[in-house]
Amino acid sequence: MDIRILVATHKPYWMPEDGIYLPMQVGFADDLGFTRDNTGDNISSKNKNYCELTALYWAWKNLEADYIGLAHYRRHFTLKKGSDKHELPITGKELEPLLKDYDVILPRKRYYYIETSYSQYVHAHHKEDLDLTEKILCEKYPEYLDAYKEVMGKTSGHRFNMFIMKKDVFDGYCSWLFDILFELEKRLDISTYSTNDARVFGFVGERLLDVWITRNKITYKEIPYVFMENQNWIKKGGAFVKRKFKHD
Repeated sequence: MDIRILVATHKPYWMPEDGIYLPMQVGFADDLGFTRDNTGDNISSKNKNYCELTALYWAWKNLEADYIGLAHYRRHFTLKKGSDKHELPITGKELEPLLKDYDVILPRKRYYYIETSYSQYVHAHHKEDLDLTEKILCEKYPEYLDAYKEVMGKTSGHRFNMFIMKKDVFDGYCSWLFDILFELEKRLDISTYSTNDARVFGFVGERLLDVWITRNKITYKEIPYVFMENQNWIKKGGAFVKRKFKHD
């Protein structure tokens, strides 16, 4: 199997040594010595608004492989447990048996419990982002509306724009995804958005993955992911609650 997992990064960072990984520098920072997303057919100039999706677009337009995936410099798929995080990212040898049975690999869902995917987004960002996305779906892909409403009403979802997909499935997803996001970009005024909220098209892309999976009845395998840095869960949880009550 020819498997390629892009590892999107904007700064120097440790990278897995397995040959399935392709470190991908996104945006216009100083050259890190990795493959850059501003070569070939690309949307690198949109990185501050599309986040890791500029790497995804580059892979769609410029990369040939049987399976294509996307991970992050500090977040990787894994099947192992251990204290040495550098040994945890999944290997090609571990992936091959899974890809014989599934066309798509996804990270384990994130659960909100007291929030739906829609309300969580609205409390964290701008409701116009999702409402306008729904309008675009109604106009261009009405057959996806039921799936959109189903996904937005759930209290869990696959996040981070992380996945590994068989190439033909990958091509179909990217064609659909970027058609919607480019149309959203044309219509959405983000001139007053904060630096974080201006990453809107990356955030919306996260939510659209499950819509596409649901509508097309794609069978997938969920596997764990490992975060390469320590997280302050008290701080993150406090920010989550603060956002909710600020908007309610």
